[in-house]
Amino acid sequence: MQNLYLVGLMGAGKTTIGRILARKLGRRFVDSDHEIEARTGASIPWIFEIEGEDSFRRREAEVIRDLTMQQGIVMATGGGAVLNADSRAFLKARGTVIYLRANVNSIMTRTSHDKSRPLLQTADPRKRIEELAVQREPLYMEVADVVIDTGRPNVQSMVQTILTQLASLECEASPHCVTQAKPLMNEESNIFLSVDLDERSYPIAIGPHLLADGDLLLRHVSGGKVAIVTNTTVAPLYLERLRQALGASGKEVISIVLPDGEEHKNWASLMQIFDTLLAHKCDRKTTLVALGGGVIGDLTGYAAASYMRGIGFIQVPTTLLAQVDSSVGGKTGINHPLGKNMIGAFYQPRVVIADTSTLETLPARELSAGLAEVIKHGAIIDSAFFDWIEANMAKLMARDKSALAYAIARSCEIKADVVRQDEREGGLRAILNFGHTFGHAIEAGLGYGKWLHGEAVGCGMVMAADLSCRMGLIDAGSVARVRAVVAAAGLPVDAPDLGTARWLELMEVDKKNEGGAIKFILLKPLGSPSISSAPQQLLLDTLAACVKP
Repeated sequence: MQNLYLVGLMGAGKTTIGRILARKLGRRFVDSDHEIEARTGASIPWIFEIEGEDSFRRREAEVIRDLTMQQGIVMATGGGAVLNADSRAFLKARGTVIYLRANVNSIMTRTSHDKSRPLLQTADPRKRIEELAVQREPLYMEVADVVIDTGRPNVQSMVQTILTQLASLECEASPHCVTQAKPLMNEESNIFLSVDLDERSYPIAIGPHLLADGDLLLRHVSGGKVAIVTNTTVAPLYLERLRQALGASGKEVISIVLPDGEEHKNWASLMQIFDTLLAHKCDRKTTLVALGGGVIGDLTGYAAASYMRGIGFIQVPTTLLAQVDSSVGGKTGINHPLGKNMIGAFYQPRVVIADTSTLETLPARELSAGLAEVIKHGAIIDSAFFDWIEANMAKLMARDKSALAYAIARSCEIKADVVRQDEREGGLRAILNFGHTFGHAIEAGLGYGKWLHGEAVGCGMVMAADLSCRMGLIDAGSVARVRAVVAAAGLPVDAPDLGTARWLELMEVDKKNEGGAIKFILLKPLGSPSISSAPQQLLLDTLAACVKP
């Protein structure tokens, strides 16, 4: 592997991430700004003040030229290093360039109290950062071999993503290379991420045997009563274990066991939760615990949002689909006969505890359903992750612990970052519904429970990819890749015949729609989303191509 050079705006994390990368790769870390200070015996702010920015940029270009001639280094560059054409040429020719892309809010948070940034010593630092971003973004993209968005909450996991992408780049040079799953965690280690939403922020814990960790649960419980909501399938497996973990602290533990299945994500089940809470005289300090898959999580969250106008709840997802998607982000609700998830609320949990040991008892069909949401995250946000999913699907299907751990953590990172930027689906968050417009129509059209949610989404992604191609957004090869990876996950790729009129009727009942127009999440290209309506004839062509009698 060549030298690694990190570029990006000030505060993007180049030094922090560079040091970790160097340590993991056994290389020497250098910082171009520190090298300038060592050579001149003066600080960067002093050079700017006394000599001016032009003089600093000349010194910076000399340092970049000299350091890129060395071997075996990981180098963090200054934010403006790419302004010099010679420096850009040296970086591009003499190593692999990693662009750490950060948004303005993140940079403001990281640099607001840092007086060593001469370019930010202005009356309006936010405006200055915005100006620098506009000026430098094209130059960063010009030199970048790898682009990493640094809004993710876990640095170690972000470094792992970088290493995975670097491995993919190396693989491109060898026709016999297949990217392997990276050991993000082993059987005995845990990962802790967070969803950053100011006062509504909460942690995500991922790892084995977490259900037995009473302390982890109890630190998020206030009050003397805890009500565990689960279903008839999960209860025999894990309810007693969770009851013991909570009961050992003296809490009064109440069990609410609902029927299993998407068809029971309805008003009757919600009333059953309320009836039990009222019968036990549960007050506002009661904590609800959702123990199960997405249906239980959505129902419990909606009950928590509604009971006494809001009580705390904890997500303990036991299916892959819930661990990688539905437990994170605060979407709660129930289905209506005319539409899926049409009644609900945005209500964030106190914590998400994903015990990966529960996947050992997960039926194969449920495992495949969860992989649909993993594929979705790669398809809409991270093309390198999509590449990794393709290369490691056999391991995921075989329940390889390392592969599943990486898939869960990366999926949670992606969703947490999207939710952080758009908690209530005002725009960006809608991209997480890739495949869902078609998928929800399948679920409602066949009757809830006939297909699992993940099965419908998997097929819906194939249909959305087909529509993307017909609209000229992606090529046929990308459609084939989506179809192949969905099939490899054991998911259906042919849509059921609901009748064209019924298909259109069902898709018209969708929360994304505006002014009567059906809105789709499409690919432009693979690894990047586009929110758009579609010409009806192209939509009809997609239905004709994907629906099988």
